[in-house]
Amino acid sequence: MSTEARVSILENLRLERVGVVLEPEPGNPQEVWGVLNPGSCRTPDGRLFLYPRMVAEGNYSRIGRVEVTRPRPEVGPELVRRGIALQPEADYEYDTRSHGGVEDPRITYLPRLRQYVMTYTALGRLGPRIALARSLDGVSWERLGLLEFVGDTGVDFGRYGNKDGVLFPLPINDPAGKPAYALLHRPTYLMHNEDGTIHQVLPPGIEDSRASIWISYIDADVVHDDPNQLTRVHETRFFAGPREPWERLKIGAGTPPLLTTDGWLIFYHGVAGKEPESATSSKHVCYQAGLMLLDRDDPTAILFRSGEPVLSPTGASEQDGVVQNVVFPTALDVQAHRLDVYYGAADTRVGLATAESSTLRVLQPPSAPEPP
Repeated sequence: MSTEARVSILENLRLERVGVVLEPEPGNPQEVWGVLNPGSCRTPDGRLFLYPRMVAEGNYSRIGRVEVTRPRPEVGPELVRRGIALQPEADYEYDTRSHGGVEDPRITYLPRLRQYVMTYTALGRLGPRIALARSLDGVSWERLGLLEFVGDTGVDFGRYGNKDGVLFPLPINDPAGKPAYALLHRPTYLMHNEDGTIHQVLPPGIEDSRASIWISYIDADVVHDDPNQLTRVHETRFFAGPREPWERLKIGAGTPPLLTTDGWLIFYHGVAGKEPESATSSKHVCYQAGLMLLDRDDPTAILFRSGEPVLSPTGASEQDGVVQNVVFPTALDVQAHRLDVYYGAADTRVGLATAESSTLRVLQPPSAPEPP
């Protein structure tokens, strides 16, 4: 397929809303501040699970487990709560000042390991960090720990706040030409100290302080022998920063990468507006979703990137909530010739949008054992 044809397909790929599929359960104290930003996976027997962030009073977050028992958007999906997948227990998930939390999971199935890997934000005493958990069945999860940045110079990425980690399902080559799993993430450039102070430190060669997407690599040969080494990342480098007006404040990864015949497809988020001046100030921002297509062999080569968002906040469910004007894509499920994108709406509830994918040939879905 020519570059022009590929760009035409992606330029015309638009998400159509199904609507809100999950809202805070009345009377449930674990969801009183919202249920949002789910990860997703299909179990080996084909069941679809969502793993939403459940927010209790005081912004205390757990990761729930919800089964999609009727996934057909045309008749309205049916969701059944199945309990808690993760709640703050490890020391890196708990903070005596803010109580801590586990937030915003994304899930990728690694077929060569026959394991699901969840990346999530752990809110500990040193601010947000990316942590990993793994599962053999897509239901029960075992913690692996925080990302450990090794072999980097100039800045300690392990001390930065960090969010929005998404893992590629298949190995590619790292910058040295070795097989590796790639990980996109979004360091904040803010270093959190033990005494509670925070200061900004830009990495060497970076002059733009706006939060951007970075990429790191995980040695595939090492983790194939020992999956516990999935937390050790190397060759961390800048990937993409804000470019368009709709994302001029910051950008971050969204859904785990989907491998197609044209390359890796991801939905990402961009933010415009103004960040609050303090923790108690209101946000005046707008979160929207865009598309990127990345080269199959070298995902740092961006083949296509949205000039305009493919999903923007509209209606009360996306414009009114804990944070106004938010669509935040985090989960992607492939169904025949349809992509189902689950997203957080106004930091309060979960929405679903679909896109026709008949012109896209999927080779490896991000969070299912087998391609469709």
